[in-house]
Amino acid sequence: MTALVPGTWTIDPAHSEVAFTIRHMMSKVRGNFGEVSGTIVTGSSDPKDATVKAEVAVASINTNQAQRDEHIRTSEILGADEHPTFSFTSTSVAGDGEDYTINGDLTIKGVTKPVSFDATFNGAVDPDPFGLFRMGAEGTAVINKKDFGIEFNVPLQGDAVMLGDKVTITVSLEATLNR
Repeated sequence: MTALVPGTWTIDPAHSEVAFTIRHMMSKVRGNFGEVSGTIVTGSSDPKDATVKAEVAVASINTNQAQRDEHIRTSEILGADEHPTFSFTSTSVAGDGEDYTINGDLTIKGVTKPVSFDATFNGAVDPDPFGLFRMGAEGTAVINKKDFGIEFNVPLQGDAVMLGDKVTITVSLEATLNR
């Protein structure tokens, strides 16, 4: 593995994923967004000196159920027409070794809230088989959908509802250094 170097890194959408899980009745629905883009800027070999800006295309949602995906895109849930992307901009990075906390501002449906990702720096390699300097990282955060104006739900028997409020977001990124 190679040391991280200063520079601007472009997120590789072919090797990156933003996924989520949410409770649905007695199980969980899992899905992902197929279109992720952004940059990571490193100021030194220390990941704490990095900043992250990423965007996800809401219309690229995939839960393996087309009818549900269309409903999630509507204004009742994510509002893809009014808010075609959601974004994350880091404000600080803390930690050492492989384990970090990336704090930042997450914007979904036009609502911005602070969020912390528990992250792992997976290292860097130079060159990869294609001659690129590549780095990787993963992170997980839990948000409350209501904090972002997503109120949709369906009542069930008693006090139960169809969807939970907590959404776990899992990000796996690879990025290449702009040379």
